Amino acid sequence: MNFFAELKRRNVIRLAGLYLVGAWLVVQVAGTVLPMFGAPEWLPRTIVVLLAIGFVPAVIFSWVFELTPQGLKRDEDVAPEQSITPRTGRRMDRMIIVVLVLALGYFAFDKFALTPRREAALVASAVPNESKSVINAKSIAVLPFENLSEEKANAFFTEGVQDEILTHLARIADLKVISRTSVMQYKSDVARNLREIAQQLGVANVVEGSVQRSGNRVRVNAQLIDARNDAHLWAQTYDRDLADVFAIQSEIAKAIADQLQAKLSPNEKKAIEQPPTTDLAAFDLYSRARTILLTRTQSASNEQDVRLAIELLNEAVKRDPSFFDAYCQLAYAHEWFYAVGGFDHTPARLAQAEAALQAATRLRPDAGDAHLARAQYLYRGLRDYAGALAELEIARRTLPNDARIFELTGYILRRYGQQEEGLRNLERAIELDPRNFFTLQQIALSYQYLGRYAEAIAAFDRALTIIPDNIDARIAGAQLEFFWKADTRPLHQTIDSILAQGPGAIAPVADNWFLLALAERDPAAAERALVALADNPCWGEDTINLSRSFGEGLLARMTKDEARARAAFAAARAEQETIVQAQPDYGPALCVLGLIDAALGRKEAAMEEGRRAIALVPMEKDVINGSRMIQYFAITAAWAGEKDLALQQLELGLRAPVASIALSYGMLKLHPFWDPLRGDPRFEKIVASLAPKDGSAAAK
Repeated sequence: MNFFAELKRRNVIRLAGLYLVGAWLVVQVAGTVLPMFGAPEWLPRTIVVLLAIGFVPAVIFSWVFELTPQGLKRDEDVAPEQSITPRTGRRMDRMIIVVLVLALGYFAFDKFALTPRREAALVASAVPNESKSVINAKSIAVLPFENLSEEKANAFFTEGVQDEILTHLARIADLKVISRTSVMQYKSDVARNLREIAQQLGVANVVEGSVQRSGNRVRVNAQLIDARNDAHLWAQTYDRDLADVFAIQSEIAKAIADQLQAKLSPNEKKAIEQPPTTDLAAFDLYSRARTILLTRTQSASNEQDVRLAIELLNEAVKRDPSFFDAYCQLAYAHEWFYAVGGFDHTPARLAQAEAALQAATRLRPDAGDAHLARAQYLYRGLRDYAGALAELEIARRTLPNDARIFELTGYILRRYGQQEEGLRNLERAIELDPRNFFTLQQIALSYQYLGRYAEAIAAFDRALTIIPDNIDARIAGAQLEFFWKADTRPLHQTIDSILAQGPGAIAPVADNWFLLALAERDPAAAERALVALADNPCWGEDTINLSRSFGEGLLARMTKDEARARAAFAAARAEQETIVQAQPDYGPALCVLGLIDAALGRKEAAMEEGRRAIALVPMEKDVINGSRMIQYFAITAAWAGEKDLALQQLELGLRAPVASIALSYGMLKLHPFWDPLRGDPRFEKIVASLAPKDGSAAAK
């Protein structure tokens, strides 16, 4: 009898299989259960080592001994007619089946129940929350003050007083001060649990207060509280002439710093004592504009809010031409229109931002806010990333608690392609501004750029704990399931829930509804989404914005209505050509024009515009927009009938440093963008290669 047959006869192979499957199950269960009971980290590792060591003796034992009705005996002592190894083997087969079923059950439980929880916990730990660690005793949050004035219009004045006190404290390097974006969510007209608020913000101390303005008098009350034990450390009421309000703010800031035993440098003391303006009416206008800019989001519906903020700031600097802070905010607002909102990417708008910046620089050339404002201008306006980083480094010296510095640094590093380092800077920003909804969205976007969809979804979920009813974050999380897995069900359910709220609820996210309708090939829903869009874009990714007319053409193209498609794309071209004429060297605008010309059959023009867009925005200059030019040129080439070039650009775009949602698995599999390439085996192979490796892709 050969050796292998003898192994089978003695049930050595069965025992080895049973041992290995059973050991795997024990290790997996131990790794899950032991940490729940606080077991030391070495214990699971010890179990693995012992099981590995025990394998060889178990196999040797099975070879040497045989189980008989009289107990264990050495194999050579058992006569062949007395051996019951066949019966023992059948029992072991049944045991192997049972253990395999248990192992498969545990595998399914781990995949569908435990893994999602681990991924969510990973993201929660990836976005630092200092409340979970040792809290800095000199950390502080200045909560919104209560407006006790009879005229409720003075609410902006009250917000301005609180904001100035916060700004003064934030200039002190020896303190950790939470940004206004996070603290403004804790309204003064509702009951506050200070201990809970402090834990959410990761601070030891909070400041509360009230402002009462009446005629030419103002009363300001402030109190400092140690939120860890509710101890009142300091309180003071100031009742003075209205003109003294700025002196009051400085006194409060210095008193709080003194109570927390914070060291003040001469420059910090000087900055705290410097009033923002001498014109109270200008201060009111500035305070209102600043609140608007802090609360605006990135959606198109907020364009009018930013326009209003610019009007208010212009009036403020008209009243007081030496109002430094107002000029800084004005420069930021114009930059937002030029680069972030994408509504006015013209030299005239950029010139207005530069004029405001120059006015601020003339007033206080060495101020940290002036360097921060210049960094924002260099980043958004000139795309001078190296210059912006240099300005941020200078600003950091006098603005130690300004989350915007870390936030902007994160954005610049993303543009350089340093995604991980950019993410770390955004995480540092969220430490100083832990309730900043927008920064959390940007952290989610960084995860998306890195292709880490589960963590991106979890980051959006964390953002929803701040604003639970925010439909942008709800949509974004559900939409990522589509991009990641080509699964439209979560997005469909979210859209349905928003539609159920009423006819106007869907308007801010009508572009997402349109995306869903196209992916599901539902022309009726797409038509309704176009109506809800009004004049807003049907698609947007970074600086790539496609108009409503483009969306109408895309729908008509999908339904084979060539006459309607041509008319719609012609209208879209007229709109886009106006944009390009106003900004002829702006790559994203040319990229979109090329896409439209491809839809209209203007092949040569489309290819030239697409290539020029790529040349205008090389990836070494701007990795995000540079990636987009290549990625959307793939669509242009496909629409122009250049399949080989389209596939080449598609593969190049997929290797680009920044992932585009237009090239995600869900979009490639379902969206009409890619219909000209469907059926081509090369394209289908690319799509299949992007399917989630865990088999979680939706069945279609």
